Amino acid sequence: MSSYDTIVRGGTVVDGTGGAPFVADIGISNGRIAAVGKVDGTAKEVIDATGLLVTPGFVDVHTHYDGQAIWAERILPSSQHGVTTVVMGNCGVGFAPCRSKDHDALIKVMEGVEDIPELVMTSGLTWDWETFPQYLDALDRRKRDIDVAQYLPHSPLRVFVMGERGVNREAATEEDLKKMKALMSEALDAGALGFATSRLSIHRTGEGEHIPSFEANRRELFAIGEVMAEKGRGLLQIVPNVSDDPRFPSDLDFMIEFSKKVGRPASFSLAQVNVDPEAWRAVLEKVGEANRTGAQITAQVFPRPTGLTLGLDCSINPFTFCPTYANDLAKLPIAERVKKMRDPSMKARILSETPADATIPLYGMARDFAHMFRLDSVDDYEPSPDSSVEAEARRLGVSPLAHAYDLLLEKDGYALLHVALANYTYGTLEPIRDMLRDQNTVLGLGDGGAHYGVICDASFPTYVLSHWTRDRKGGRLSVAEAIKLLAHDPAAAVGLSDRGKIAVGYKADLNVIDYDKLTLHVPHMVDDLPGGGRRLMQSADGYVATLVGGVAIQRNGASTGALPGRLVRSGSIAQPV
Repeated sequence: MSSYDTIVRGGTVVDGTGGAPFVADIGISNGRIAAVGKVDGTAKEVIDATGLLVTPGFVDVHTHYDGQAIWAERILPSSQHGVTTVVMGNCGVGFAPCRSKDHDALIKVMEGVEDIPELVMTSGLTWDWETFPQYLDALDRRKRDIDVAQYLPHSPLRVFVMGERGVNREAATEEDLKKMKALMSEALDAGALGFATSRLSIHRTGEGEHIPSFEANRRELFAIGEVMAEKGRGLLQIVPNVSDDPRFPSDLDFMIEFSKKVGRPASFSLAQVNVDPEAWRAVLEKVGEANRTGAQITAQVFPRPTGLTLGLDCSINPFTFCPTYANDLAKLPIAERVKKMRDPSMKARILSETPADATIPLYGMARDFAHMFRLDSVDDYEPSPDSSVEAEARRLGVSPLAHAYDLLLEKDGYALLHVALANYTYGTLEPIRDMLRDQNTVLGLGDGGAHYGVICDASFPTYVLSHWTRDRKGGRLSVAEAIKLLAHDPAAAVGLSDRGKIAVGYKADLNVIDYDKLTLHVPHMVDDLPGGGRRLMQSADGYVATLVGGVAIQRNGASTGALPGRLVRSGSIAQPV
């Protein structure tokens, strides 16, 4: 009779392959799955999963926990939603490599692109590294609840090699390229998953300038690719410039050429955009053809509307940049602010003002009333189009601006609004279902660790399971399909071949879920960031247990205090036997 560290008994196993669920026991030894089926034997711990779902831990391939993984032990909110591995360094922004004289430059990049307040970063970052391998070592030294993996980000690399020339987006010289290639090789040897960059024009610094990677030419990117080709390792993650053309032909052609020439995978961000809501279909058709002829490209898609959460208690609302609100009201306690805003003369004054320009482009999108909805429950992530602020205002005979003003004062000033910037042009998620089911896409874009005060999309795994497989009134996904999308497919897409599946030899990252009780709650603000920073948090019920390497990190939504998470180095992933 075998002895195990842990046995999960009698659960309905959804193994991540997309196959039909089955009832089985799971034996765990030394952080790995040692047996699946009828498991006889003893264990130090037995988890009764009768009547519960048992799934692989979820893998989130698009996060920005680069700073949070340094200053925090819990990678929240992701680990509250069944995520057991996150990938950082996306969009080509991060904190390594970096010399001390360039700390401010990289902080400004993260402040602008990922909306992380400067004070949070200056308070939380230890900067006990300079090179990229040293940063990985810093991640490795710190204890945390879940695993993290890291790309080499392009903007820090340019600044490290080129200094002010990199900040100013000058073309790299041959000597610059030689240094970049050496650092890429060093990064891959140290465990980087690959290389990440952004070409998106609205990705700007906190001062409104384009980020260092924005105008990097193909010659520079292919030089980096040469190193991945030589090593036979690494993925290119890229944010294409959809701002100029939602079909981004130039960047898409580059990705196809890169993948075919370099022989390495590429992954990019894709959404249904309001200015060209059918563009994504044309893009996926081209990607499909490219993959049939030798490319390896996946589009990262998000399973609900991508947007902003607005409120008086959040970072922004439609009146944040109005002079009166900004100068006279913004710093007041909520109760006092609401009292003053209910004064008809104050309302008239604010409504009459033209807001100042937002330095961060994302903030300038907070007045899209046609795509703005109340956020009273998570059902409001797929609301009826006739419930938009604009539609309601029309029925009431008032301006959308005035209606939004009144809505923000509800719930004593704690009401929330949600602006669907993408993925909701037609007022339905049906197109997103087509995206999710396309063989050339992978779930991602939760942006955990970024946009702290306006976005909390890292909760998407719970939304996929509760809304897409159970509660949605339209076409749904099967539970088996959803778990494959959340675990196996993203892990495979970034080369994490030892997780995302329940089978002998795989890492024992597991979720035990009470499917009927699975509930996603509305976001709320918390004060838990360095320097007194605040952020949106979104919790869930229904996670009976989440295991990382066979160790329970949470039970029934509460942390166990265990911190088994580790840095995943690409060159040391133990392949399942």
